[in-house]
Amino acid sequence: MEDSTKQITIDQFFETDLRVARIISAEPVPGADRLLKLQVDLGSEQRQLVAGIAGVYEPDSLVGRRILVVANLQPARIRGVESQGMLLAADLEGRPILAGFDEEIPPGTRVR
Repeated sequence: MEDSTKQITIDQFFETDLRVARIISAEPVPGADRLLKLQVDLGSEQRQLVAGIAGVYEPDSLVGRRILVVANLQPARIRGVESQGMLLAADLEGRPILAGFDEEIPPGTRVR
């Protein structure tokens, strides 16, 4: 771990609600080269997310994919579009790589 990494307590970590989501649809955000608007299934509800992954992922290739989502993040407006959570991705030299699963895990499953 780098010295500059801020450490949190286990209680702070457990405040984060990480869930499996299945991407239902994906489309570009008008006027934004790197943003996609995603509709995702969280099991008990559907939500909209905005993610800066358009430079790496084609919208059609994402449909059906299972991803990892921070489900209890306050909604935010990004380029005028509401985002109701955040997907998780690795940063490989500035290139986002989606966190996901090899198995068919049901949408809404909690990740610990």
